[in-house]
Amino acid sequence: MGAQSESTTHGNIAQDIGAEEPVGGRELTFVRVIDLSTSIAGAYCAKMFADAGADVVLVESPAGAPLRTWSSNDGHLQGRDGALFRYLRHGQRSVVAAGNEVTTLFDDADLVITDATSGVDPETIRDSHPSVVVVSITPFGLHGPYAGRPASELTVQAESGALAIRGRAGRAPLQAGGQTTDWVSGAYAAVGGFAALRGAARTGDGELVDVSWAEVANNTCTLFTDTSDAVAGRPDLTGAPPIRSYETPSVEPTLDGWVGFNTNARQQFDDFLVLIERGDLLGDPTWHAVQTRTAHWDEWNEIVCSWTRRHTTEEIVELAALMRIPVSPVSDAPTLVANEHCVARGVFIDDPLGEFRMPRRPWTIDREPAPAPTRAPALGADSGQVDARGTRVADSSVPGTAAPGRPFEGLRVLDITAWWAGPSAGHVFAMLGADVIHVESTKRPDGIRMAGGAFFTRERWWELSSFFLAVNTNKRDLTLDLSVPVGRDLLLQLIADADIVIENFTPRVLDSFGLGWDAIHAANPEAIMVRMPAFGLEGPWRDRPGFAQTMEQMTGLAWMTGYVDDQPRIQRGPCDPNGGMHAAFATMVALVRRERTGVGSLIETPMFEAAIAVAAEPVLEYTAYGNVIGRDGNRSARAVPQGVYECATAEDWLALSVLDDRQWAALVAELGAPDWASDADLSTVAGRRARHDELDDHLTAWAATQDLAEVVPRLIAAGVAAAPAVNPRRAHQNPQFVARGYFEVVDHPVAGSMEVPTLPFRFASVDRWVRTPAPTMGEHNTELLTELGCTAGDIADLAEAGVIGTAPKF
Repeated sequence: MGAQSESTTHGNIAQDIGAEEPVGGRELTFVRVIDLSTSIAGAYCAKMFADAGADVVLVESPAGAPLRTWSSNDGHLQGRDGALFRYLRHGQRSVVAAGNEVTTLFDDADLVITDATSGVDPETIRDSHPSVVVVSITPFGLHGPYAGRPASELTVQAESGALAIRGRAGRAPLQAGGQTTDWVSGAYAAVGGFAALRGAARTGDGELVDVSWAEVANNTCTLFTDTSDAVAGRPDLTGAPPIRSYETPSVEPTLDGWVGFNTNARQQFDDFLVLIERGDLLGDPTWHAVQTRTAHWDEWNEIVCSWTRRHTTEEIVELAALMRIPVSPVSDAPTLVANEHCVARGVFIDDPLGEFRMPRRPWTIDREPAPAPTRAPALGADSGQVDARGTRVADSSVPGTAAPGRPFEGLRVLDITAWWAGPSAGHVFAMLGADVIHVESTKRPDGIRMAGGAFFTRERWWELSSFFLAVNTNKRDLTLDLSVPVGRDLLLQLIADADIVIENFTPRVLDSFGLGWDAIHAANPEAIMVRMPAFGLEGPWRDRPGFAQTMEQMTGLAWMTGYVDDQPRIQRGPCDPNGGMHAAFATMVALVRRERTGVGSLIETPMFEAAIAVAAEPVLEYTAYGNVIGRDGNRSARAVPQGVYECATAEDWLALSVLDDRQWAALVAELGAPDWASDADLSTVAGRRARHDELDDHLTAWAATQDLAEVVPRLIAAGVAAAPAVNPRRAHQNPQFVARGYFEVVDHPVAGSMEVPTLPFRFASVDRWVRTPAPTMGEHNTELLTELGCTAGDIADLAEAGVIGTAPKF
């Protein structure tokens, strides 16, 4: 099998260096991480490693990391560590060090985390310590025309195309609230870093993992609009209306609050019409297309809201769940911590000091509970106590056993997933060298293929979904009808030769086919099974379907997104790939356990818990200080003033963030030092925050006189974070993305030549990620079935019986 063939080609990443016996999934006790970062992304990357048992050492200045005293309500706490810092740093160590003291720490490190504030060049670390994995997290990456620019969550979203996609005409584009792409950048960084560690264990060579926050934002928050535009033939956008929109049905008012729906599938939309007692519309094609509903927004909303306003949120959720419509209360922090499913599953746990509640680790291995977190370190508590080690991960390698940048070469992954979250987990392994086989059926094709319905007049339109085209490159595709014995038997034969099996359906689906953990483990005791149900394998919401929209509605991300005078709005996407990255990371942990034990494991990584882990701040603030974080439009507690302002040309939007007092002084100078900006109280964050409305009025008037293409470079040159709200349909033309090769051109047999986004990080050892375009349905049926020993006659019989095929059966 795949596992056996791999294990003969390289040393054991854990046993070869004498790792201690781990418990509760703490398989990485042999890994030392040195963290020089000060950002949320860097801290969350470090947290993911610490949660898996790694020895994480945070390097701080004598003043301490900026996040130590952070509170979104007060800006900074006085004389105590804040809840956010403690959540991110439980179980880690802290040293105060500089200069040669820091360099010495690298001598015994396996992985080093840096960001734009670290003050150490990651490439220098890589050159001086070639067996160390260095993870760099910056707004735009280490090289290219935008490298080193000042940036904020808002300006990164703007530059990547993730801002312009959200909102309605007549108002400015709207950011995704809650620093979401900052958090998710940390998850991508952890996955890239862990994969590179596996490469170091195989080759002895470290890696430079260059994470771009802007690429994460593009990858997670633009709905692959650029790829869809490529499939459409790059139509002329002259005179085209703004692309921003809201989904509908989505967040809707109820008698006592808000409820969230999504209707990604046609059946879900038809059921929604029945739910709102408008079955008369089932035969009316007017409302089937989201574009039509958006164009007739007021009429459609009256149809929906006239029903939802007559019922409580609880009533609607109960009814919709019975009809298997994805649904959730739209939660703020108080309602989330009291949610019945969260309570039943024990999602929130106490801080070690009992002072606040926080999300638990969002994955389990072999149903073992994660060990209780230990206290976050006091500033410098471990200075002078980080001992030298005898052996590091790279020291156990057998050089020449893996190609550069392909640490998972030799692994086989069965990707029995659909939509976006599950396929994105498999995609990581495919991009990094594994043989990934995507399994679907002609009766039940991957649902994300139906997004190709936007091109339904074209031949084989199901091959034109931008989502499928983007997250399935480097995979093979097999169709199997699992509802018949021969289809199930063939899948079990594949499982017998697989290392990893990933699925993301509600638990009842694979169980109904007799393909639960017991069956997988019996077919192949060394196989790792990764289960990614929306709400987990247990709890009152166990069998409910859920998508990214549902996660955003449930976890507080929608509550933090929207204008103050408007309703909550979904962020449109990041929870799917975020769930995929947490699943990929947990799978890598299971690979380490298998190397130690020789036995496969069951991974459970619910999408809603992964979303809660990166939407933690509202719960931390509420349970620690009583603060309820809500919507604040395009503003931020981390930048004052901050906003999106229309320039002299209509629909030219400037995203502007003032991150500190120095940037404020630079902005005032760029404005020409007007009298209104010269008040002494505006020189402080508190003073500017108190007069934010007034500042917005002045900045709106000023921006209306500016040319966007001219003002952005001037502000950046002055050191102010600024960006245009880039049209996501043409994100591939972004000079920074071009310089980094983030988009790669592929030739697809149906879609033709087009640009597709790749991973939002670069490996120094990799020039190109994509080897093959996303597969067509059943493209590799003959190839894969022949590998299983089927003859040409057998394959013809399977096709005749409808067990396999190359087109959906509608």
